[in-house]
Amino acid sequence: MKLTFTIFAICVLFSLITISGGKVEKKIVYTEKAPKPVGPYSQAVIAGDFIFTAGQIPIDPKTNQVVQGDIKEQTKQVLENLKAVLEASGATFDDVVKVTVYMRDLNEFSAMNEIYSEYFKNSPPARTTVEVSRLPRDVKVEIDLIAVRRRSK
Repeated sequence: MKLTFTIFAICVLFSLITISGGKVEKKIVYTEKAPKPVGPYSQAVIAGDFIFTAGQIPIDPKTNQVVQGDIKEQTKQVLENLKAVLEASGATFDDVVKVTVYMRDLNEFSAMNEIYSEYFKNSPPARTTVEVSRLPRDVKVEIDLIAVRRRSK
């Protein structure tokens, strides 16, 4: 599944380069309302009209601590972090076209989905959910997404 997403992302970037004649403007997105990156990566990158977020885990940006609790509490924090990154990018959940959810236990899928559906009420994006053996800081869930910025009328 990870390979499929990587191929998808490469195809999207190639399309951007082809359409724009090889010149894609790249803008780094940063907001204090989401956890600070802990390595050499950005919270999000805008390339053309596309917004690519880094994976978010359930870290409270005010304390830099993992939100303890069940999958519902952790999913809510992850989505709040992504909401902040989207807002800093000039987008909302309505602009999201692709989501990848990484979970440590797919037996918790229904509980995660209950919270997830609260954020994607209008037009749910395409989504891939995969079970992984481990996530950073031993959290239960990590989510990344791709959005397309709306053009002004």
